[in-house]
Amino acid sequence: VSALDPVDPWMKSFNTAFRAGGVMGYSLCGLGLLVLYAVCVAYNSVFNFDAEDLDSRRALFECVAGFGLGGSSIALFGRVGGGIYTKAADVGADLAGKVVSGIPEDDPRNPATIADNVGDNVGDVAGMGSDLFGSFAEASCAALVVASSSQELVGHGWSAIMFPLFISAAGIVVCLLTSFVATNLSPVRQESDVEKVLKIQIGVSTLLMSLAIIPVAYAVLPEKFAIDDVTGGSIEGKPFKAVACVWSGLWAGAIIGFVTEYYTSHSYQPTREVAQSCETGAATNIIYGLALGYKSVIIPVFLLAFVVYFSFTILDMFGVSLAALGMLGTLATCLSIDVYGPVCDNAGGIAEMAGFPEEVREKTDALDAAGNTTAAIGKGFAIGSACLVGLALFGAFVKRSNLGQKDVSLLSPVIFAALLVGAMIPYWFSAMTMKSVGLAANEMVKEVVRQFESIPGLLTGEPGHAPADHARCIEISTNASLREMVPPGILVMSTPIITGVVFGNAAVAGLLAGAISSSVQMAISASNTGGAWDNAKKYVEKGCVYVDGVQQPKGSEIHKAAVVGDTVGDPLKDTSGPALNIVMKLMAILSLVFADFFLSINSGHGLINRE
Repeated sequence: VSALDPVDPWMKSFNTAFRAGGVMGYSLCGLGLLVLYAVCVAYNSVFNFDAEDLDSRRALFECVAGFGLGGSSIALFGRVGGGIYTKAADVGADLAGKVVSGIPEDDPRNPATIADNVGDNVGDVAGMGSDLFGSFAEASCAALVVASSSQELVGHGWSAIMFPLFISAAGIVVCLLTSFVATNLSPVRQESDVEKVLKIQIGVSTLLMSLAIIPVAYAVLPEKFAIDDVTGGSIEGKPFKAVACVWSGLWAGAIIGFVTEYYTSHSYQPTREVAQSCETGAATNIIYGLALGYKSVIIPVFLLAFVVYFSFTILDMFGVSLAALGMLGTLATCLSIDVYGPVCDNAGGIAEMAGFPEEVREKTDALDAAGNTTAAIGKGFAIGSACLVGLALFGAFVKRSNLGQKDVSLLSPVIFAALLVGAMIPYWFSAMTMKSVGLAANEMVKEVVRQFESIPGLLTGEPGHAPADHARCIEISTNASLREMVPPGILVMSTPIITGVVFGNAAVAGLLAGAISSSVQMAISASNTGGAWDNAKKYVEKGCVYVDGVQQPKGSEIHKAAVVGDTVGDPLKDTSGPALNIVMKLMAILSLVFADFFLSINSGHGLINRE
């Protein structure tokens, strides 16, 4: 409706979608922070933080760590189940509509259209929200557990231990102020402003957060404090070191976001090359898209490697957890611009089904194209933070298991073998989720074709025809998501437990190292490949691709090749890629929770004694 405004349709339609995203962003961050602090206060009444017993204080925050396990567990349902639901509906609707029957996307004649629009909310909104909530919860809990082992931080009082929560609280205020830049100070006036305004959001929020964290750190942290390192020694910490760790994660996240935008937005050369490659068919489109995804991994991985090395060097695992929280410092803004995309997508679908004027659909498509890029940026944040969180939990597991540097040496054949197995897990997991989407989409296409054949006048749009059975398509996606999410979930949850019981906690360390290093690269590649294919299709649909001076519109052979790439990329960018975040985090926190159990089996050597 805002797109129909005669005075300023761009500003009003953008602000509507952006503020809708803000509801999600601020609700999740505010509620997550409030509930986590309430859990800390509740357990404080049991274990008494002010007591002299250091073990009691550690037990307090080890119990609070269950909050992170709960967040990651529900993220498994949101990410994997939601991803299968949304892409079963999306791929099924696209194939049955645009490919098989030759009708436009979101055409009301397509029985799968409603399921597709519902899926945007299930996968992109609930899935991303639960994923980033899990990252926030686990990074906070990891930082709290490590901080509770520092006598100086404990002695300085409750506020020093709560420093990780102060980071998130400052981020909410910063993001709230930054949102006025997009809606009031520098609003969207025309199509070219959309991506610029969204990029300004990331830049301004990162800059303000960098400034805001300085007084917070000096206000709540002592001048000097000691942090236990993984080798059994200690590292001296200071407020400026904590600030530096937060900065490293914060700016790495922003740069990853901009790099992701460069590779997935059709405003830049990489995605335009993918669109132009459709000139010679779908095969070259697939080849170019895969190459783009692989190449897009390079800069983010170098950035993450730097953040890990820098933060670990100056504050050990406490520094890594602070870097993860720094990357999540602008979480409210990140979620706002991420949820903005599905809102625009659904608005376009409603406009198509309701028969709104063509200019409305053009505006929603333009907003949605930027939304695809922001969704890719959000996935980049999520993947990067998941890597840092997984590493922080990995360090906590090594410390909890009493493993020394010699115990986790790659020269050990069992550890090296476990590392190879861990690196394979993301491929096994992705194969299961990709095939699940394919099976459900196949069933969806057959159902849509059945309805077109059995309901007279539905496909041709004759007046008075019987309505499509939308409920049946929704039922197919729902049943598929609930049924197909079980095997991947069992794989992720059982692998570290079986490894620890049979081979011991040192083998689990190798397993986690392999899974984290493999997952982060595969997740970035899959997400960016899918995002580029999606925006390449939209670039073709805008009429921006020419062959020998002739414009290639919708329905052309080039457009059909772009649709194939988009369809292949859907499960990559919205199911398998983002779900690998859960692989990194859930395996790590389950290993941490079961560390004492592993130690109880043959002194941590497992059922197969390697002594």
